[in-house]
Amino acid sequence: MTRPPVYLNALGMLNALGNDADAIASALAVSESPGMGPMSMKNGDAFVGRVLAPLDIAPPAALERFDCRNNRLLLAALELIRPEIEAARARYGSARIGVVLGTSTSGVGAAEAAFAHRTKTGDLPQSFDYRQMEIGTAAPFAAAALNLQGPAFTVSTACTSSAKAFAAARRLLQLNLCDALIVGGVDTLCELTVQGFASLDSVSPVRTNPMSRNRNGINIGEGAAVFLMTRDEGAVRLAGVGESSDAHHVSAPDPQGVGGEMALRAALADAGVTPGDIGYVNMHATATRKNDEMEAHLMARVFPDGVAASGTKPFTGHLLGAAGATELGFAWLTLARDDMALPLHVWDGEADAALPALDLVGTKRRLARTAGTRHAMSNSFAFGGSNVSLILADRG
Repeated sequence: MTRPPVYLNALGMLNALGNDADAIASALAVSESPGMGPMSMKNGDAFVGRVLAPLDIAPPAALERFDCRNNRLLLAALELIRPEIEAARARYGSARIGVVLGTSTSGVGAAEAAFAHRTKTGDLPQSFDYRQMEIGTAAPFAAAALNLQGPAFTVSTACTSSAKAFAAARRLLQLNLCDALIVGGVDTLCELTVQGFASLDSVSPVRTNPMSRNRNGINIGEGAAVFLMTRDEGAVRLAGVGESSDAHHVSAPDPQGVGGEMALRAALADAGVTPGDIGYVNMHATATRKNDEMEAHLMARVFPDGVAASGTKPFTGHLLGAAGATELGFAWLTLARDDMALPLHVWDGEADAALPALDLVGTKRRLARTAGTRHAMSNSFAFGGSNVSLILADRG
């Protein structure tokens, strides 16, 4: 059975780089990220990525109980592609448009503020509703805010959440259960995640330094990235999806990256391409000791002849549940815009002798415009051994 191709037709994105795709592309071009900076915590400092947009779009009155920073960030991203969403609604009807989103924090930040208020006053603020922090509410909230009646569900698999959302959304289209999907992810800063990673000695107090011998941890960030996915032919196609679960350890990756390699090779097979067809890889590259070691080895095995690659978390922080969608967004921009250079790999340039050498993008270059189809890959790995690889292709 031949499966119909699926396209990513519009992108709404906010993160520490900027407040829409144009601003983000411009910031990537000059390697500037205005939202990256220090954050003071009770047990030390961290370096984080903040969204600087005012987030002044409030939920509709009927959804006021869901008003929190996470949902406002989601609404801001959706507003960036509202014309495309409305065009899809006019063409297909609300019942044929679904929503699949990834998140890991939801409205935990709102809960933290509410509990701090209760500590001082004895009561929770009237504006707080427990449903703000329920992980599963992101997609149903978006569907209700947009008045969409198709399937709506949230994926939460830690740092692969929004990458896995694309696999699920594609299945809905290919099974003809939907004609269009809003797909992506959203996560906002909260002390729970920053302090949690700090307790694992995984947080860097300065800008993260992926693949370096001096790497010492991640920067947590916040952001949202949402796409309109349809079967309507567009400039960029979701060509391949690979998923695996190696369940090696609750928080540590398999040192050999066996499960990750399975995901990459599954995505290549799904797309019907070879490693030599991939022009760029956006790596997970968290700058933790174990993750970078695992990823460097599996990249060297899958791409023995090399491939242009970079880790973009120094620009945004690690967006956790929104990381997969955001980094796929960077890959999407490299294919959708001819003037878009590959994101640079920002680090101190001091290679780790224990890691295989990779072709890290250190100077300005673009995906070559050839007569054939160009492909870009984005990889995500998560706690519990969850692995996802996504491949995009242009029209050629």
